[in-house]
Amino acid sequence: MTELKDVKGVGPKSLSLLNKIGIYTLEDLVTHYPFRYDVLERNNLAEVEDGGKIIIDGKVESMPILMRFKAGLNKMNFRLVTQSGVVGVSIFNRAFLKTQLVVGTSVIVIGKLDKAKNVITASDIKMGSLMSKAKIEPVYHCTSGLTTKNLSTYINMALLMHGKEILDYIPSVYLEKYNFVNKKTALNIIHNPSTVEKLKEVTVRLKYEELFAFMFKINYLKLQNKKKNNGLVRQIDREKLDHFINSLPYKLTNDQLTAVKEIIEDMSSNNRMNRLLQGDVGSGKTIVSFIAMLANHFSGYQSALMAPTEILAVQHYNNLKKFLANIDINVQLLTGSTTKKDKQHIYKGLKDGSISMIVGTHALIQEEVEYCNLGLVITDEQHRFGVHQRANLQNKGVRPDVLYMSATPIPRTYALTIFGDMDVSTIKERPAGRQKIDTFVKKNSEIKDVLEMMYEELKKKHQVYVIAPLIEDSEHSELATVCNLKDQMKLAFGEYYKIDIVHGKMASGAKDVIMEQFKNNEIQILISTTVVEVGVDVPNATTIVIFDADRFGLSTLHQLRGRVGRGDSKSMCILISDSDAERLKIMEKEDDGFVISEEDFKLRGHGDLFGTKQSGDMSFKIANIRQDYKILLQAKKDSKEYLLDKESDNDELKKILISTIEEG
Repeated sequence: MTELKDVKGVGPKSLSLLNKIGIYTLEDLVTHYPFRYDVLERNNLAEVEDGGKIIIDGKVESMPILMRFKAGLNKMNFRLVTQSGVVGVSIFNRAFLKTQLVVGTSVIVIGKLDKAKNVITASDIKMGSLMSKAKIEPVYHCTSGLTTKNLSTYINMALLMHGKEILDYIPSVYLEKYNFVNKKTALNIIHNPSTVEKLKEVTVRLKYEELFAFMFKINYLKLQNKKKNNGLVRQIDREKLDHFINSLPYKLTNDQLTAVKEIIEDMSSNNRMNRLLQGDVGSGKTIVSFIAMLANHFSGYQSALMAPTEILAVQHYNNLKKFLANIDINVQLLTGSTTKKDKQHIYKGLKDGSISMIVGTHALIQEEVEYCNLGLVITDEQHRFGVHQRANLQNKGVRPDVLYMSATPIPRTYALTIFGDMDVSTIKERPAGRQKIDTFVKKNSEIKDVLEMMYEELKKKHQVYVIAPLIEDSEHSELATVCNLKDQMKLAFGEYYKIDIVHGKMASGAKDVIMEQFKNNEIQILISTTVVEVGVDVPNATTIVIFDADRFGLSTLHQLRGRVGRGDSKSMCILISDSDAERLKIMEKEDDGFVISEEDFKLRGHGDLFGTKQSGDMSFKIANIRQDYKILLQAKKDSKEYLLDKESDNDELKKILISTIEEG
């Protein structure tokens, strides 16, 4: 397939900028979907109220006059002839447009109308004219130095020159069944829509394709698991295990005890365990997984626990060592940072069976790692790993039992749809001593109050998380960014407190260093994107402030709120937003993650085609399992039918889908 650098117009600089926003391949580029559409519809001068927004097209009647006031500030004026009269246009800091605004040029002006002066103060000027119908313009997530216009040019060039190379993941039988257009046509329409109706049609088609490919993978892996579903035959010493549970310094909740019972029954049966352990933030899932590891040890097998980040793996390792302090068990930690000498020692111990429990990151599934008798595989925050990564760890043993952990509450209906034949254990009760986190919704105009609330906590030597929806400035966006907030927080607190940032585009090692410093109170204010949604325990962090909170799903806000309230001190979560107050108020009164996830679904419903894509869902590019649940169900049914259809075994597409799963 054509490489990104071979797309006409993409030079080394633009290639670097595209990589910055996660675009590395031709397919990444053409499936970088708009997050919003601006609908440009011509207004009539007479019908727009004074100070109202206006979109109008016409021809430049006079040569633009450019006035420069001081460095970085200029203003340009010209007259525009429109269908509803002549109007003056003023625009600031667009001096570069002067050469394009030749008399007679057709332009579209967007701005505010001053009726008394008959002048539009423009926020944007586009070349061209409006048709009798509305013009729909895509708006993309960008980065500094890369505009929507640049992206649109690259995408359309890629489709024009290399569109035939883009693989269509919908088998022809379903393209015909649903009367879907082909992939290239669908991509052309979604990036250049002529009507809202056509846009809706191809959006459904592209969502179906994404969900079909996803469900095909899930169904394929389930089928493979069933083929080798003979469980390990093990004898678990229940008396020994019960004695250990009763000796714990705290009493397990009823939900925790039920989850332990279900897991032990699975592990004692002839069938291979395939269970999802889901629980709200701080509900005590980890201790349940540790008990499962101990039960596995008592029956003579090795356990592996895989975490998505190194710092979380270290945290689990330290907690497991503490948990097993009075039992002689060889527990080791394996991550990317483990020294070569230690790795060799660990590889040997895993292979000869002298290491009974291993905690780590992706390092656990490297080729060199061999296990003696792996009996239990646990993946924490399972949605953070690709399906193939989870499968790779399972395949390290002959037929190990599998336990997935997730702190992202998924309504049971969705869990059963996505995970199908997986059993689900749910922990809802909060362990004794867990405090409710006070939550406040504030407007941007109340920022002074927020800073004072932060300062009160900092004076007590506590720490603060500050969350932004974006890393850096993006075109068409007035949202708070990590970089901007760092500057603002330095102005307010920089003289007295250490402030730093962490975000998803940083190298893994750099992120871990910052998080470790925050954990050790070497940093008092940590500014971040949702990368801290799931992570380390910092008991001393008592406050989390989330800017532009309306941009996040309620479930994500709940996950973020769970970063505080992990120590003995009273904690609080402050949500800053000038809109969506009704939805955010749910967070003030509700602290049950399962209730919140259901409310989130009810409120967000089918979404708004022209709205902003929400954060915090599974990492689909265009689909959303909540909003597109009906499409998901159909894609699940069709993908299973296609997978089991023997006549399609020679289809090139089926071979490609299976090879991508097996190769990861």
